[in-house]
Amino acid sequence: MNDSIYDDMALEQMAKKQFGMDIDVDKVIVRRVPVSRTARATVFLTTKKQLLCCIVAQSNLSLGDVKKMVTRMGLRAELYIPPKNQPDYFDAIGREHFRKVFPGLGPVSANDLTYYRTLAPYNPALVLIQEIPQGEIRQFDTDAHGQWRTAAKFAYRRIKTS
Repeated sequence: MNDSIYDDMALEQMAKKQFGMDIDVDKVIVRRVPVSRTARATVFLTTKKQLLCCIVAQSNLSLGDVKKMVTRMGLRAELYIPPKNQPDYFDAIGREHFRKVFPGLGPVSANDLTYYRTLAPYNPALVLIQEIPQGEIRQFDTDAHGQWRTAAKFAYRRIKTS
């Protein structure tokens, strides 16, 4: 059998096990492209026409790292999907880090946690993509000017309905 079929099945199982999302991979746009020296990303469409980006690294990643990678890939994220059964995962980690820095002081508003959310460990990462503004998905390349080059050209914009 084709290795790509096994990769698609592994993506579906990982999404269900790690994030609680029941997805079916319809089309893979880019498969395991480098997004850092240790991380690889796969961008794919589901049968429901949602564009998702899965980032897996050999080293530790935080939400801040993933946000930076997604932006440098030329994607605009709609939702960073939290781990399964932890809908407030990023906020909980953010509050914990906030309390370490400011003991005795509780966060006054959600804006107080903006930076501290980015410190949450996030590997593997699954991101729901809103659009590809430039129409190209980039990958990390140390030899390219600016260290990023085009991996694929793909136009996508998610239009919300009701």
